[in-house]
Amino acid sequence: MSKVLVTGGSGFLGSHCIVQLLQAGHDVRATVRSACRASVVRDMVRQGGAGPDTRLDIVVADLGADAGWAEAVAGCDHVLHTASPFPPGTPKHEDELIVPAREGTLRVLRAARAAGVRRVVLTSSFAAIGYGHAKLAHPLDESSWSRLESGSTAYVKSKTLAERAAWDFVAAEGRGLELVVINPVGIFGPVLGPDYSSSIALVKRMLDGQVSACPQLHFGVVDVRDVAELHLRAMTNPQAASQRFLASAGDCVSMLAVAQMLRAGLGETATLVPTRQLPNWLVRLAARFRPELRQLLPELGKVKHLSNRKARSVLGWQPRVDAEAVIATAESLVRMGLLGAR
Repeated sequence: MSKVLVTGGSGFLGSHCIVQLLQAGHDVRATVRSACRASVVRDMVRQGGAGPDTRLDIVVADLGADAGWAEAVAGCDHVLHTASPFPPGTPKHEDELIVPAREGTLRVLRAARAAGVRRVVLTSSFAAIGYGHAKLAHPLDESSWSRLESGSTAYVKSKTLAERAAWDFVAAEGRGLELVVINPVGIFGPVLGPDYSSSIALVKRMLDGQVSACPQLHFGVVDVRDVAELHLRAMTNPQAASQRFLASAGDCVSMLAVAQMLRAGLGETATLVPTRQLPNWLVRLAARFRPELRQLLPELGKVKHLSNRKARSVLGWQPRVDAEAVIATAESLVRMGLLGAR
């Protein structure tokens, strides 16, 4: 067993990584942005069923500053770098997201190299793989990189540039530090606390009746428990070194299909979930008056085919089906009392 640093310990994915590491017998150190988040992490770990957390140490380290990172990585064999800035809305300038993502990743890698860490597993995103492509004759996989065009969102740019910076750093200055990158699609699954991904927020909005109809959007689905497991497999498997792994339960699904999964699996709890699909022209019209819809426009009607073959064949990964991840999301929102008044 080893000592593992998990950055972003109070995050949706980070908390699940901590749970699985403790259950596997590892000692874990987790970073939080401020000391008040430590109790949140411990509550999430208990909610995840990891039992006594005496092997969990929580320290303060912010991706935007050097302070605390040398102490955070000291004595660790591996780092799971799951932390990443994700603002609730579109930033006024793309550099507000790009610079912290890139510099935060490099800050963690420098600290890991200096401390003699063996391997860093970096959580990147499908955003670094699947955007800016013309219609492809083959499924998107780890060999694909997003093409950053004038219409690329700040988030797509931030994830792509941060991952490229990580690979460049390890190649030029790594001095033996190993890097593995996980590129998840939309992460669903059981929430352990108040911090969760934008994918979870979509399910919550559907269940709360805040989505009247579904735009013609398609995306990949993966369960957070499977993404955490993939991080652990990538951390220890010798064949994973210097590799990327696309984490998706299967091919992409439509937003309407997710709504149908919720209705089929939740019964009366899903009575407010939409049943209709919006025509693209109506979404484009609405975007003239609602700026938050504008970032959806380039993706309307695009179907992206995905392949998770590499993670399955190299690491023996066997993810849950997408419907199980979506339903587990909804059930946990109900269990945690996170849905609106009904």
